[in-house]
Amino acid sequence: MREINLRENERIDDLQMKGLKIIQNKDGFCFGVDAVLLANFAKIKKDAKVVDLGTGTGIIPILIAGKSKAKEIIGVEIQEEVAEMAERSVKLNNLENRITILNEDLKNLENKLETHGFHVVTSNPPYMHPEGLKNPNDKKAISRHEIKCNLEDVIKAASRLLMPHGKFFMIHRPTRLADIITLGRKYRLEPKEIRFIHPKINKSPNIMLIHFAKDGKPELKVLNPLYVYNENGEYTDEIKEIYSKEEIGEN
Repeated sequence: MREINLRENERIDDLQMKGLKIIQNKDGFCFGVDAVLLANFAKIKKDAKVVDLGTGTGIIPILIAGKSKAKEIIGVEIQEEVAEMAERSVKLNNLENRITILNEDLKNLENKLETHGFHVVTSNPPYMHPEGLKNPNDKKAISRHEIKCNLEDVIKAASRLLMPHGKFFMIHRPTRLADIITLGRKYRLEPKEIRFIHPKINKSPNIMLIHFAKDGKPELKVLNPLYVYNENGEYTDEIKEIYSKEEIGEN
């Protein structure tokens, strides 16, 4: 593990997997269960080329590098300070030969990344509309709200990057499902699987995982629901298994 200088309010968190760690700033947006679920949901073949849109501090590329045999993983992040933190986390884990952090607007990737050149795209995009925000330049606000990009921007970019029959994996809110499917089909991404995530049994789902195939045939499977907490307020056995899982499946 390489020595890395930390900035003010930064800390190093242990990801409890293959010795991997990540740098986070307590005043910024720290990753949650969403990123872990998405990295587990994505199916990555050996030697795959992967792009993560809106990568933040690089958590999804780092988890994918640890859980799969992907050859190349590119994390795209518009915020310079956050992208620089992600780069230091990549160096911390000695993953420079597999992960690249690109400080760029995902709407401006035409001359940066190969069109139709990637097997898999992932994204944990901002979920919320920006109406009423007091400080739209705040790092947390940019991570949570559609300030720098919206849902269509993300789906359009994913489609442009994916090769024919490539896979797009995203996590988002169930309230946006109609928009997500409509926009996916607009950009030749056919929904193949959806899994709804419930905070606990007898509670409505508050997030969902969705898998698209570029130019895929129409056939959508709704997978079994995933419950995050049990009646005692602890993680369910399946969530514990996902956190401890050290490999993700291929497709």
